Amino acid sequence: MLPRLTLVGYRASGKSTVGRLAAARLGWPFTDADQAVEQALGRSIREFWAEHGEAAFRDAEAAALERILAGERCLVLATGGGAILRPENRALLRARGGTVAYLQAPAEALQARLRHSAGHRPSLTGGNVADEVPALLAARDPLYREVAGSVVDATRGTTLVADELHRLVAS
Repeated sequence: MLPRLTLVGYRASGKSTVGRLAAARLGWPFTDADQAVEQALGRSIREFWAEHGEAAFRDAEAAALERILAGERCLVLATGGGAILRPENRALLRARGGTVAYLQAPAEALQARLRHSAGHRPSLTGGNVADEVPALLAARDPLYREVAGSVVDATRGTTLVADELHRLVAS
């Protein structure tokens, strides 16, 4: 298995925050897929989404995942919450993502986090970002589980989650 740790899960599950901590523990570089997409696009996801729509964003996201997961280098990758929507992305994550962990949290916890910091995230349904969580999470949960070798409770403190991720990779 490739020496990698890939984090999947709904937005606000802590993939970027915990991914940075796990990368530091492992001594591996950290990559945030959403930041890689924004860098490639030269603008924020929210701006690109508003101008070009979800399908064009998902194309850019898939291309970024291909670039990030090419080669053999060690890394910790925090994917975007919807990266698992495309079957080809799920296949890529299973084949090239190394240890894939689903940071799972109940809808209520994710809603609370998004109410606190949803400003830069585009609505996926045209409604309130926090209000859309239950329906979207219900649809995505099976896809996160499909690609992940482990499910990690993301409601515990970031240090505990990062420690668990480190153990998953180190064992």
